[in-house]
Amino acid sequence: MTPAPPWLAFGTVWFTYFAAIGSYNTYAPLWFKELGFSTLAIGAIASLQAWTRVFAPYAWGWWGDHGRHGDHRVRLLRLACAASLLAALGLLWVRDTIGVAAVVALLFLANGGVVTLSEATLARHLVTAQGMDSTRYGRIRMWGSIGFIVAVVAAGWGLQWVGMSAFPPLVVLSFALLWLASTRLPAVGEDFSSAPRARSVWPVLREPAVAWFFAGIFFTVLAHTSLYTFFSLYLDSLGYSQGAVGMLWAVSVVVEIAFFWFQGRFFNRLSPHRWLLLAAAVSVLRFAMVAAYGALPSVLVAAQLLHAVTFAAQHAACILLINRYFPGPLRGRGQALYATLGYGMSGLIGGVAGGWLTTHHGFAAVFWAAAVAAGLGCLSTTLAESAERRAALN
Repeated sequence: MTPAPPWLAFGTVWFTYFAAIGSYNTYAPLWFKELGFSTLAIGAIASLQAWTRVFAPYAWGWWGDHGRHGDHRVRLLRLACAASLLAALGLLWVRDTIGVAAVVALLFLANGGVVTLSEATLARHLVTAQGMDSTRYGRIRMWGSIGFIVAVVAAGWGLQWVGMSAFPPLVVLSFALLWLASTRLPAVGEDFSSAPRARSVWPVLREPAVAWFFAGIFFTVLAHTSLYTFFSLYLDSLGYSQGAVGMLWAVSVVVEIAFFWFQGRFFNRLSPHRWLLLAAAVSVLRFAMVAAYGALPSVLVAAQLLHAVTFAAQHAACILLINRYFPGPLRGRGQALYATLGYGMSGLIGGVAGGWLTTHHGFAAVFWAAAVAAGLGCLSTTLAESAERRAALN
């Protein structure tokens, strides 16, 4: 099969990946609820995705950085997609808590390599001596957001019509399409033949600017764990239909798509650190609005519109800094640290702590805690910018 052009191939991978993740993350809690799981059990199972992100992305990234052939990362990416599909098939049969937890763990152990390897491989096409081409990156990454919104809206209405029993086949179909998309990736990657593979990431990670950068990511993403794990359940508890849940998720992704499409026109007006600070500050506002006025649809729509800044701008700034701090043969591990320190640890803590908070204090408490976490993200990002400024002067 002839590989697709890079922009089309990576756009298709992003589309199918985020379609699969969007369908799973949005509606899995509702499926777990239908199976009779407690809120604490739902939070614990949701946290398995974060547990796997603590080590799986770094393992895939390390493996990707230590290849000897240019298409090594692409081969690994296809392997990760195939393994994800095989794991997803287990959802067709398991129904008990332990069985579901085991399948979810296997699914995200395999799936943990997809983003890490995709970002590292895509950067090979977009990073030049002048840095990352943010315009082209935004136009390609945008297709992930489109895949997310299409899947979430379609699945919302479909599951409302057919019933939550259709959720497992939907997940399997989504990961089957992801695997098919991975087979069309061009087999051109990093030139490992002359790469200094012995270089370690740890001296970079110990730099104050980099350490505070990851702390800022951790707290800002920790705030968003309330959204990814408990937002659908929160809306369900307030009486919103599954179709309404899907539409509210769609609002956030529409503005995300718009940001990625137009970011080349304005993104350079602020430094990446200033975008991260803005994203954390707006996150404080966003989650306070959800906590205080979740029963008002108009307020929820306004809060979801802020996703353009709290997620899209934050992610774009992170990718620019990751490729600056971890170039060439460090790229896969840099992307893996982004997934592990940013999303793995924060999702792990957020899922378990959020489950405890909802059990003892209700859903609104989770979103108040998210606002506090975002405030800590503001502080960490400020310290990261200051540390980088001091390093530049020395």
